[in-house]
Amino acid sequence: MAGKNPFSKITRRTVLKGAGALMGSTAVCAPAVHAQEPKVLRYLGTAVNQSTEIAKKVKEDTGITIEYVPVTTDEVAKRIVTQPNSFDIVDEEYFGLKKVIPSGNLLGMDAKRIKNVDKITPIFTKGELPGGKKIGDQGTAPKKVFYLEGQNSKVFAKSPTQWITLIPTVYNADTLGIRPDLIKRPIESWKELLNPEFKGKASILNIPSIGIMDAAMVVEASGQHTYKDKGNMTKAEIDLTMKVMTEAKKAGQFRAFWKDFNESVNLMASGEVVIQSMWSPAVTAVRSKGIACTYQPLKEGYRAWAAGFGLPRTVTGKKADLAYEFINWFLDGWAGAFLNRQGYRHREVQDGALRVGLLDGRQAGRKGHQGARRHAARESRADARRWFLRGAHGRRRLLERRDG
Repeated sequence: MAGKNPFSKITRRTVLKGAGALMGSTAVCAPAVHAQEPKVLRYLGTAVNQSTEIAKKVKEDTGITIEYVPVTTDEVAKRIVTQPNSFDIVDEEYFGLKKVIPSGNLLGMDAKRIKNVDKITPIFTKGELPGGKKIGDQGTAPKKVFYLEGQNSKVFAKSPTQWITLIPTVYNADTLGIRPDLIKRPIESWKELLNPEFKGKASILNIPSIGIMDAAMVVEASGQHTYKDKGNMTKAEIDLTMKVMTEAKKAGQFRAFWKDFNESVNLMASGEVVIQSMWSPAVTAVRSKGIACTYQPLKEGYRAWAAGFGLPRTVTGKKADLAYEFINWFLDGWAGAFLNRQGYRHREVQDGALRVGLLDGRQAGRKGHQGARRHAARESRADARRWFLRGAHGRRRLLERRDG
């Protein structure tokens, strides 16, 4: 008699039941896999702080991928007002805040989430030096636009609040750049920009909100008018300023009007221009080519500016957490030291000198950055005294001031 077939009672139904049980037990034993959302921030700005090295370092330290969106100064403001969903963090200048805050597209940043907020220099918060000395108040001084009345407010607060418009990053005091090898005499005043001696060899920047301030410095230095507030001119003052500059243009004073950083470098390096509005990194770029270029201190003083990080109203939840994480990383040391070595701007005006640093120097850390010091030591020392003061993030920054 044949043996009983052990599979005779197996049906399609029992096979499916067994398979289902097996799958269920496998699911319990196998490790769970969760897809993690990428840590990415779209960074809108003018490229002053946008560096592949910074992006690489922040990726290593935090896992955050930075996607740079480099645009012009004017385009930054336009994007904030018209496309707040096209970026996650913005590097904006304080003078632009009166244009963009009324749109409601920038959030007040929560001071409680910025770990170094108590170390921000009082130049921004109070309009004074760490020692208490008041500084110039013309134009859009940061203290006038530093706080909002609330997180979603469109109104600047008149006294400190929890909500900050921009967290300071870089700042400086700009002046004229010159080619001393071609001019071959001292330059001491803004009025030299319109000196007929430099006809066809001068230039001024073509960013209206900045360029008109340089123009006003020239007009005032030449004795044609004294402004009560160059940053808030009357209609008559605007007309006068434009009249002076238009006449100079028609007379052939200007070789060009530059809007891009590289344009200013090329104009000066080629010798087509010997005196112009200039930014300190551009001077450094010209010098790196082995060409003499001086960031010229002038008796009337400097035109100051400042920039900082802001958040669009469209950034919430985990994306906002990433933004705050990145900002705290940026202010923690490495980025500031790196930008300083590139000749970029981490400066504030103090007693006629340029004091380098984001945070109050007395409260900053104690570690100096040897690379920055070696770089600075190689710079020309002619007619200048140089200091290294302890500045932002515990790094030491270069100070430069004319004797006398």
